[in-house]
Formats: sequence, structure tokens, C-alpha cells
Amino acid sequence: MRLVAVDGPSGSGKSTFAARLAREWGATVVPTDHFATWTDPVSWWPRLVADVLDPLRHGRPARYRRMDWTGGVPRPGEWVEVPVPDVLVVEGVSAARRSIAPRLDEAIWVEVPDPEERLRRAVERDGEASRAHLRRWQAFERGWFAVDGTKARADRIVTPD
Repeated sequence: MRLVAVDGPSGSGKSTFAARLAREWGATVVPTDHFATWTDPVSWWPRLVADVLDPLRHGRPARYRRMDWTGGVPRPGEWVEVPVPDVLVVEGVSAARRSIAPRLDEAIWVEVPDPEERLRRAVERDGEASRAHLRRWQAFERGWFAVDGTKARADRIVTPD
């Protein structure tokens, strides 16, 4: 199985880019939004590894319970079954984190350079009620990316229109 990560700041178009890869490559996409919450932005990673990455890497189907973001407040949602794909795309903030880098076949960084434009796009996507959460999220991810060095390790950098 080929493992690709699509990472970058919120509101940059990672989901749209990952969906395009899925169509072009016949890939399966697992979004980090299926695991993260406003209060737990990255420490859920061991669950993604145990429930998805490890089984798939060993040729077994994966199963995980996704977070349901309906209404802007994430809560446990439906179970997701993931058959073993030829290409798995993990998409979202922290998808290309340092701890997974040795296992990635490709790390793609997607970024709209202007943070205010990213906020506008994210609010358009998630609704006005999410604006305060999204501002805090932007502050968090700036620190996360600086410490993790994600962009510097990317194999490809994409700047959407």
C-alpha cells in the first residue's frame, strides 16, 4: 500500500486536493477530522495508527469510529470501514507529522499563504459559529507546524488558486 499525506493549515484546500487525488489515483482518503476535536487537535494520533494505519499496512481492513462534526461540535459518530487500498491518503492538519514521515511515500503540503483568506474559507466551510474556534485552531497549528517542521519535509508544495 502506498501511503500519502496531505497536510497544511486549515482553510487551504487540503480536502479538495485529497479528493482530486482520490479520483485520479483511485485512492482511499482518511481525514484527520475524523479523529481530531477542537480540544484534542493532535494527540489522537495513536488511535489512527492502531485502528487504520497498522491494519492496512499488514494487509487487513481497518475500522474506526469517526468524529461527527455536524453542528460544529464534534462527537463520536458512525463506524467507518476501510478496505485495503492500493493508495491511502491521510488528509488534514498533522497528517504528515514527523512521527509518520519514515512510512510516507509522499508528503504534500497544501497552503493558501494568507491567514485571513484561510480563515474566510474555513468559516465559509464550517459556518460563522466556528469563527472563534477556527482562530484558536490557527494559533495552535502555527505552533504545531513550527515545532514539527512539517512543511520543510514536504515532497511537494501546492498553492491552490
